Amino acid sequence: MQKGKQLELQLTRVKGRRVRVDFKGGEVTSDAGLLLIREVDRRLGLTEQAAGQLVDKRQKCKVRHEVLGMLLQRVYGLVAGYEDLNDFDTLRHDPLLQTATGRTEALASAPTLCRFENGQDRRTAFAMNELLVEQFMGSFAQEPEEIILDFEATDNPVHGLQEERFFHGYYDHYCFLPLYVFCGDQILVAYLRPSKIDASKHTGAILKLLVKRIRQSWPRTRIIWRADSGFCRDRILSWCERNEVYFIVGMARNGRLQQDGQQLQEQAKQRFELTGKKHRLFQDFEYGAKSWGRRRRVIHKAEHTAQGSNPRFAVTNLRGDPQELYDKVYCPRGEMENRIKEQMQLFSERTSAHKWWANQWRLLLSALAYTLLEAMRRFALKGTKWARLQCHSLRLKLIKIGAVIVRNTRTIHFHLSESYPWAALFNHVARRLVPT
Repeated sequence: MQKGKQLELQLTRVKGRRVRVDFKGGEVTSDAGLLLIREVDRRLGLTEQAAGQLVDKRQKCKVRHEVLGMLLQRVYGLVAGYEDLNDFDTLRHDPLLQTATGRTEALASAPTLCRFENGQDRRTAFAMNELLVEQFMGSFAQEPEEIILDFEATDNPVHGLQEERFFHGYYDHYCFLPLYVFCGDQILVAYLRPSKIDASKHTGAILKLLVKRIRQSWPRTRIIWRADSGFCRDRILSWCERNEVYFIVGMARNGRLQQDGQQLQEQAKQRFELTGKKHRLFQDFEYGAKSWGRRRRVIHKAEHTAQGSNPRFAVTNLRGDPQELYDKVYCPRGEMENRIKEQMQLFSERTSAHKWWANQWRLLLSALAYTLLEAMRRFALKGTKWARLQCHSLRLKLIKIGAVIVRNTRTIHFHLSESYPWAALFNHVARRLVPT
């Protein structure tokens, strides 16, 4: 539609006032908050470092869109809520996204970005996970006394004929089975796997690599590995014991464990019947499965509620009171579920490419987008009531902001609405990221 010939509309009156609509508002964006993400990225150097690890096989004389620019498009697009490559057929002309990625002309098209994704390989995946680990370690001013590495698997449903798609009986659909590693809120590993494997597959190798790298810089840091019962494997536990890595890992219930804990479970039941209130009792004992090479300490939580008995078990080489270890060390691993949900809020499940490594790359793009938002919380929101906002809330409050854009040869000016409800929060974040 040519300028000067835009459609003008007359809509239903409001209290006698005419309501008119036209298309003469100039350049407007709905994602002004990406300017904050740009400042977070500049502070971390995340996408610049990531782009430096990518191999560009294109003929340089024919390249119009550099690797860094395409990476910025995809990562910033995920932050702003654009999950599909097709979105960029329009977004490539958005002046806000152009500004955020350091350009003033049209960005890469969807076909160009598709070729970019399909050009990634195993080396790229390894390099990006290495970068996530380095970003994590660089976030500490000094060597920490203790860190806890949380491992968790989840499902990425697939609906096409992607490479390495398989049906998973537990999840009851075709999916991938990615493995995530977090330490607190920070992501260290996002590793795509086919779903025909055991949930603990490759856990030992990844744990070894992480421990080796961490001890290179932090030789005195105590490392604790934490996971649910799907990762309880003698081979991994034995490696931890040989290499002075502490662990606390859930155990699936079996007849022998329930027999060893039966007396305590009966006590919990009796107390519930007397009071009508939930009761929990704790103990620990030595246990050795037939497949184990030795006996290990097992923590038993005997619980009885109105729904019945709910015994739980965890194996550990940590010392201390069983209840304190279970409540204060093991149970907080449930918070990792929220971090995985945040990956989904950044479209980690959009693994709809046909090629395997393109889908691994998409998982990593979501991890990079998450790293930027997590850094915003850590740098700019720490100590405020907003510090625990999840990614989708950060997007709604700080990214999806309308603005009028005025550009000339010397200035790019963004005019945000006077009625923007989170103006004070935006100002607070901006001042933390770019102090005057």
